[in-house]
Amino acid sequence: MKPVIILRPEPGARETAARAMKLGLIPRLCPLFEARPITWDAPPAKRFDALLMTSAQAARLGGPLLSRYRRLPAYAVGHATARAMEEQGFEHVTEGHRDGSAIAARIAADGHAHVLHLGGTTLARIDSGPLAIDRVAVYTIGGRPDAEIDPHLEPGAILLVHSPRAGSRLAELIGPERRGSLHVIAISPAALTACGLGWSSGQAPELPDDERMLALAARLCE
Repeated sequence: MKPVIILRPEPGARETAARAMKLGLIPRLCPLFEARPITWDAPPAKRFDALLMTSAQAARLGGPLLSRYRRLPAYAVGHATARAMEEQGFEHVTEGHRDGSAIAARIAADGHAHVLHLGGTTLARIDSGPLAIDRVAVYTIGGRPDAEIDPHLEPGAILLVHSPRAGSRLAELIGPERRGSLHVIAISPAALTACGLGWSSGQAPELPDDERMLALAARLCE
């Protein structure tokens, strides 16, 4: 069976591996990055109508200051982010299934105007529409110099790419001359584009979540 190589940071890498094993897949962990909390200043909650997180890492690494925003209507992109927020004490999290721009439209439709977006030091662009969005970084993503992908590679291997940044790093590590026997499944079209050309196949699910990525991997393994 073709191995599934998981490039995302922990603890998400282990979560993806567990899901893969339930599908009968063979996961191999090779996180290219690691998420680290940073010191951040928490703006007053009274300034905002709603709270947005587009990454589960924000909930996992935001620390005790997150408690200041538990009374705000909470919004998340993706099931993993919503679950991580709930684990931090946020109730009734509204879950979006596409991207930041789609959830921003939902927040505006719900009648909110000023939103606090907690995320990483690097954030994907969001079409905010009529919303005023204040972005505050609570974590950063750094490369892992000890990450060795070559031992995991074999013809037919499937590489799971969970962000455009991971796609760019993958393209640096594996040149075009080595891509022809490898498959890429990326979480979004942007992440797939970042991987470059020349792969045996490249796909992105209709909606950006782990389960759909693994469903595509399972089809490749049939």
